[in-house]
Amino acid sequence: MKVSTNWQLVAFLFFGTIICYNFIKYGVEAKKYLLVSNPYHKVIQVFSFLSGLCAAYFFLFLNRRLQISIVFLAFLSILYAVPFLEKNKNLRSYGGLKVFLVALVWAGCTVYLPAMDDMVSDFDSTVPILLLQRFLLVLVLILPFEIRDLKFDDKELRTLPQRLGVANTKKLGYGLLVVFLLFTFLNDQATALEWCYRVMVAITLAIFLYFTHEERPRYYSQFWVESVPILSLLGVSFY
Repeated sequence: MKVSTNWQLVAFLFFGTIICYNFIKYGVEAKKYLLVSNPYHKVIQVFSFLSGLCAAYFFLFLNRRLQISIVFLAFLSILYAVPFLEKNKNLRSYGGLKVFLVALVWAGCTVYLPAMDDMVSDFDSTVPILLLQRFLLVLVLILPFEIRDLKFDDKELRTLPQRLGVANTKKLGYGLLVVFLLFTFLNDQATALEWCYRVMVAITLAIFLYFTHEERPRYYSQFWVESVPILSLLGVSFY
């Protein structure tokens, strides 16, 4: 699927990601979303505020359908962090649900929004396939972090490694990668280069998942595993 690049959308997603990440990671940690006393949090708050202004500016240039979809995805992101359920819980508190929510928002922002902006979502049958593939890829991408945090996560979270065990979680990841590749057969527009790219990404992620365990240094997931989206971006640029 080829879409034209909307730099206003790219800029919005860039600044919007900064806001979303800081809000989830530091806003919840600070317990207060507007008034903070920690100097470190204040710096992050100011940076997030400036990013918010930039995101709002580029948001105004987007069409109405795109804006509505963004509001929906932003709402899901807010529910991920802000307590709104019984016992002061948020969606992040439900470990089994958390990974699917993250994958849904990620796939929506990186596949659905560009397709909708280019008006291909109404006509191109490859959009649902690419959306599912991105969803599956992000799910597997999260698993090494879930395994890494196994010894730190509260047992009430019931994350996938807590429910299935590390070995079965890895098997699930391998299975999802196979399904990820099989979906390419349904994409009649897939080229040989695209096949090579998807196989390369799947094998790389499978290797990282295989060597993941609870005692791995943090840089293993925070550097090597997180490099997979960059590898994916480089691969996409060649087809």
